[in-house]
Amino acid sequence: EVDLEERLRELDLRSDSDIPDVPPPTDSTPEILKRALSGLSARWKNWWIRGILSLVMISGFFLIIYLGSFMLMLLVLSIQVKCYHEIITIGYRVYHSYDLPWFRSLSWYFLLCVNYFFYGETVADYFATFVQRREQLQFLIRYHRFISFALYLTGFCMFVLSLVKKHYRLQFYMFAWTHVTLLITVTQSHLVIQNLFEGMIWFLVPISSVICNDITAYIFGFFFGRTPLIKLSPKKTWEGFIGGFFSTVVFGFIFSYFLAQHQYFVCPVEYNSETNRFVTECEPSELFQMKKYSVPPLLQAVLGWETVNMYPFQMHSFALSTFASLIGPFGGFFASGFKRAFKIKDFADTIPGHGGIMDRFDCQYLMATFVHVYITSFIRGPNPSKLLKQLLILQPEQQLSVYKTLKSHLVEKGILQPSLRG
Repeated sequence: EVDLEERLRELDLRSDSDIPDVPPPTDSTPEILKRALSGLSARWKNWWIRGILSLVMISGFFLIIYLGSFMLMLLVLSIQVKCYHEIITIGYRVYHSYDLPWFRSLSWYFLLCVNYFFYGETVADYFATFVQRREQLQFLIRYHRFISFALYLTGFCMFVLSLVKKHYRLQFYMFAWTHVTLLITVTQSHLVIQNLFEGMIWFLVPISSVICNDITAYIFGFFFGRTPLIKLSPKKTWEGFIGGFFSTVVFGFIFSYFLAQHQYFVCPVEYNSETNRFVTECEPSELFQMKKYSVPPLLQAVLGWETVNMYPFQMHSFALSTFASLIGPFGGFFASGFKRAFKIKDFADTIPGHGGIMDRFDCQYLMATFVHVYITSFIRGPNPSKLLKQLLILQPEQQLSVYKTLKSHLVEKGILQPSLRG
């Protein structure tokens, strides 16, 4: 039996160049594409494969948008699970964790625990009226955090019980690896769904901006790239970075204009307990109502316009697009550094020409966090409908107490007459 303690001591001392190789991913390109592109150089072959698969993925994405919010949530959950699997598998191979007891089982158990916690919070927050009608769910929601903690604690105790002499350090390496992976994938995907509930436009514009930036930066870099941008990604160029920025800002501005015209995209996603469906019907907020703006004097001479009509959300789309094109790529650079550290080209070979799912969504997670922070900082205000849902959960005597307190407050403000009887 190999002395794992000595192997781990060497692991602490060696440099990045000494990290063991991970088996290279296999070529998953369909045979029909291989034959059709066999006469092309490797550069152009990769171009066509990436292009064709990108169109397929974008078409599938639009189909899921058409199917509605629930399918989008399932898509986010599926991507989260796949990204988690890809990162965990890399750790499993790099550290040769084949003999660690319970490692894979515990990794997936912790994933279930964390998802149970986050999605339970979402159910309690957005589906209060639905939960109120079912006694079994009331118990689960009332003690949701305690149940979540108990589940995690069970996994924690199982990990401690699985510790084996001469495996300690490696087991703690993988315990930390699992938790960092959970932080990257589960918490970020939860924020994506939170953004979706604010209105599909807050989901589509950021995600589409990152996709647009990725595609246009690749195109500009492919045809005009000469100046290297960052050593972590040798193929990234300043020409691609700058071209991607301007293309993304223009795309975000135009795309927002079309989405802002439809209730389906701008209304918050709510669950209708009577029809058991997600609905997107509302009176659009001021963000999605056309307004007239004065053009700055410097631009008046160029455009020849003194005023312009646009949706206020288009101004916010500028901030989202700017982040997607200037800061978002650093998520990709981070992923490139991670892959270089472990001497792998891609996270997996799920998508021909693109690598793994994580290779396509490394920037999306960073974007999701920014959008959530942006909404809570600059957009979201008090939500009467959410407050009403919480009031409906209270006991009748608690509701009556709230009613009396609110009535007294409104009388003091002069909004209600003291003689008004409730």
